[in-house]
Amino acid sequence: MGQGISTRPHQALLGILLMTALGAQAHFQELIPSTDILTGETGSRIALALKFTHPMERGPVMPMGMPKRFAVVGPDGEEDLIDQLESEAIDGKEAFHAEYQVRQPGDYIFYVEPAPYWEPAEGVMIVHYTKVVVDAFGAEQGWDRELGLPVEILPLTRPYGLWSGNLFRGIVKQNGEPVAFAEVEVEWRNDGSITPPSDPYITQVVKADANGVFSYAMPHSGWWGFAALLEGDAPMESPAGEPVPVEAGALMWVHVRDMR
Repeated sequence: MGQGISTRPHQALLGILLMTALGAQAHFQELIPSTDILTGETGSRIALALKFTHPMERGPVMPMGMPKRFAVVGPDGEEDLIDQLESEAIDGKEAFHAEYQVRQPGDYIFYVEPAPYWEPAEGVMIVHYTKVVVDAFGAEQGWDRELGLPVEILPLTRPYGLWSGNLFRGIVKQNGEPVAFAEVEVEWRNDGSITPPSDPYITQVVKADANGVFSYAMPHSGWWGFAALLEGDAPMESPAGEPVPVEAGALMWVHVRDMR
């Protein structure tokens, strides 16, 4: 069974590194679609933006390498989209975007396994397995499908059609097993309208229960990112050629709207 950061020696070391790193900020891999719900009026094309950044603080942007995997799981199974990615520069750092043509009703789960990112301030390689769900034409089927990623958040709340104030629930999994008492970081993708009054307001933190289940009530419209940061199964090499721990992040993005 996968374990939370606080329950294994190596994971405890990773947690200490993350907490004590000078000036460390919450990194979030963004995978943001142009809409979370496609209707006949919104058309059938989805634009997707991929960026590695600090969403609540609106930056800085960290450079991405070409992702290892980028795909969508829909009514017809999995479709590799890596060739659809196009590189772009944001604040002088590499990011990516893509477009996808939806051809039939269903729920489409887009996911990315980014290239590992070396964070010298924390002494870790970072890999955030990130996904987002788009519902097409009212099908509302398939949103709870498990992809089998090394680390993954499995939604217990339908992750679209949500009002601000709704409770989002999910299960943190590693290698297919729930992670007891996993710590989940939560950030809102700031549109510039909110200035956090102090650091604890930037990243919200909740803990899963003994079954890996967590919940969070989203108080504002927009995109919310949920990140369970676990230790990867095996170390990676740093740019200096030394073995270092891996921050394997299970990320999911959810959109909410204000009820008016």
